[in-house]
Amino acid sequence: MAHSFGRRQFLKTAAGASAAIATTRTLSAASYARVKGANDRISIGIIGCGGRGSGAHMPGIHKHQEAMNFEITALSDPYRPAREKANGLVKEWHGRDARLFTSHRDVIALKDLDAVMIASPDHLHARQLEAAARAGKHIYVEKPIARNMEELVRSVDAVKEANVIVQVGTQLRSEASYTGCRKLYGTGILGTVGRVEQCRNGAEPFWVKRLADVKKEDLDWAEFTGGVTDKPFNAMLFSAWYGYREFCDGLVPQWGSHFIDTVHYITGATFPTSCVCHGGTFTYLEEAKFTVDDHVQCLWIYPPAPGRGGNGFMVSYSTNFGNSSGNSWKIYGDKGLLDMTLGNSPVLSADGGAKRDGSIRGKNPVEPIERPDHFLDWLQCLREGRTPHAPIDAGYQHAVACIMAVQSRDTGRRMTYDHAKRQIAPG
Repeated sequence: MAHSFGRRQFLKTAAGASAAIATTRTLSAASYARVKGANDRISIGIIGCGGRGSGAHMPGIHKHQEAMNFEITALSDPYRPAREKANGLVKEWHGRDARLFTSHRDVIALKDLDAVMIASPDHLHARQLEAAARAGKHIYVEKPIARNMEELVRSVDAVKEANVIVQVGTQLRSEASYTGCRKLYGTGILGTVGRVEQCRNGAEPFWVKRLADVKKEDLDWAEFTGGVTDKPFNAMLFSAWYGYREFCDGLVPQWGSHFIDTVHYITGATFPTSCVCHGGTFTYLEEAKFTVDDHVQCLWIYPPAPGRGGNGFMVSYSTNFGNSSGNSWKIYGDKGLLDMTLGNSPVLSADGGAKRDGSIRGKNPVEPIERPDHFLDWLQCLREGRTPHAPIDAGYQHAVACIMAVQSRDTGRRMTYDHAKRQIAPG
């Protein structure tokens, strides 16, 4: 008689999969020489002091300030109120003002700066990542790291040439629950996996509530736009930039990038072979005239992951900003189902498995595997000279998947990826 899949059996079955989670790559001698010793204070600059910079990055590293011995010494943002708000935190935490700049170029040029955290709008990530790498700075960068293959390849190559430590802001890789799912997946308990899907819905687009009054004199408009548009100053374009295609490519690079990166992390997949994507504005026809879709449906096809067998699988991502019901996140195997729906703890069951054999009984919570949070992991890597949880290669992989989706949506064509040539093309 088959027994339930409990903690003891999980630990025994998963033992062979554990090593893959802990693998790291040490840096070259030249790069390691730039890693700070335990008694040396790390100097960090913040590029982008808005909601993500001052609301997440700064408090996220601050809680590790004493243990990791660092100081935020420079801030840049084209919006004066954002700079001043962030500087207020610096004065509270460090007892002195940071060096304040409008442009990221001035921060990157500082010779005494060891690392930067990039929390600017999407259209600026790649150029700032490339510039910081070429200046020899270690980097924490938000996703998506690029919006097209040209800037993606150029920025990733710059990082590899400089051999600096880069953590990409796909923080689910540092979550205990998803690390536990990765270990579970590696046991093969799900059987042959044919489909992974996420539906992530909301009552309204998240950029709607970001509309705000902005005074023209408080903003360096040219620095913010970075030349991607010749439109004159517009408070809506700045405050709700997530909703406009000049600055953001929408739901897949935004929310979907976290999903597809976690699919890569859990399954071991790297690059999709093809992608089709549809999107449109169907619910929020606002006076603000947002140009980013409020509904999207995307499908990727992945080849078999190395050493995993099977025929590969399909990955589905959708968002409905008009009705918040129907959220789900599931990996479907022919022997079992892994349910990771957001807001719930991951659960393993045999539900729906065409070849379920009794090895999985009932609903089984996935054993979490604790690891340092995403910010602490990056700080530790600066000290230890090792590869972080979300390295530049992982950022490149999910950026490729997102760019394929955007290009498919925009052209109405199926897109394919050639890794040897590092090219996306219709096919």
